Amino acid sequence: MPLLRGKKSSVSTGNRVPKLTSTSSENQEEGPQVKRSSSPPHGAPKKRTAFIDITNAHKVHISLPGRKKETTKSAVKKTTSGSVALRKLANLKKSSSVGSEGATAEKEKTEEVKPGEEETPTDAAAPVEELVAAAPPVVREVPAHLQKPQIPAEFDIDSENSEDTYMCPEYAKEIFDYLKQREEKFVLCNYMPSQPSLNPEMRAILIDWLVEVQENFELYHETLYLAVKMTDHYLSQTPVHREMLQLVGSTAMLIASKFEERSPPCVDDFLYICDDAYKREELISMEAGILQTLSFDINIPIPYRFLRRYAKCVSAGMDTLTLARYFCEMSLMDMELIPERGSLLASACLLVALVTRDLGGWAPILQFHSGYQTSDLAPVVRKLHAMLVAPPDDKLKAIRNKYAHKVFFEVASLPVVDMDILEIVLLQ
Repeated sequence: MPLLRGKKSSVSTGNRVPKLTSTSSENQEEGPQVKRSSSPPHGAPKKRTAFIDITNAHKVHISLPGRKKETTKSAVKKTTSGSVALRKLANLKKSSSVGSEGATAEKEKTEEVKPGEEETPTDAAAPVEELVAAAPPVVREVPAHLQKPQIPAEFDIDSENSEDTYMCPEYAKEIFDYLKQREEKFVLCNYMPSQPSLNPEMRAILIDWLVEVQENFELYHETLYLAVKMTDHYLSQTPVHREMLQLVGSTAMLIASKFEERSPPCVDDFLYICDDAYKREELISMEAGILQTLSFDINIPIPYRFLRRYAKCVSAGMDTLTLARYFCEMSLMDMELIPERGSLLASACLLVALVTRDLGGWAPILQFHSGYQTSDLAPVVRKLHAMLVAPPDDKLKAIRNKYAHKVFFEVASLPVVDMDILEIVLLQ
């Protein structure tokens, strides 16, 4: 039963708690404690903080509003010695500039020790080296391998975005150089010979359907490109029956949406667009299968990111960029362009768009940021031109209808540039 304040305790002799004088003295020596709202009853032992003997709670100083800080003798002594050392350092700096040594020594005597302060023999005999060591450290130079590469002023396209943190202007070029290095890990080849149930036409139909899914769900273009890349990497390692091909594509789009979108569609949405041809368990099982096959490494460099970067180098207008995007999206359905790296494919698409718009060829700034010369782009440009001049398939209309809209400047209705003009540009 708790003891009531202001009353004497009526505890029997057998239950009386002995007075712990040693404990109270320990609490007083351990430092200031937080004052409690109520004081212990007369004769009762002083309350202690839990685990005070096995923690460093006695070293923590808690400052409450409206209360003055309490300091112990040890804290005052440390502060005094620290302030004396700092004043000594300042006096030494002053003495170096003052010519007369006698006046400086007189000044040090009056300033370094004040009434109530004690100077230890260690402080008095402290060498100059120890006082100089208390000064701020000297800034060291950055090692050569960590220094940021210098970009010529005529090739600098990121300084104008110095106030935009989302554009990462400080290391934008390093990011794209890293993505270009990662492309070597994701180089593909023509995997159709290892797929007995599939052919290039079936894959093209799947890509055409994924474009419609991207439009209906209003997903980012990056989501579409990443879904196609994951589909190709999965098919290059796992044989798939033709009836499961749509499940692979829709599941890849689900994973890409989780990676790229702010509000990705849910599983039920993808089951709905498949016309309930698959069950929920099948889609989730396929998702786990794709991720395990790709070793959960789905940050695959896609050509769309490089295309936007390279278009910025020449300050291309939105109509020119959209035309290059149309060429790049059409290349997703061509099996011949699967082995091409994303940065090289994006460069070729932009070059064809620039020539189509009569905006020149491959400028030096594009060579600097892409790392490709015109001779490197020639084989891919010829493949792109052959794809664009081929007669359109009536079954594959999603991309052409998409870019024939006014929102996309009706770039799909533009005539394809003559190959002779492209050859002249490639020879420059």
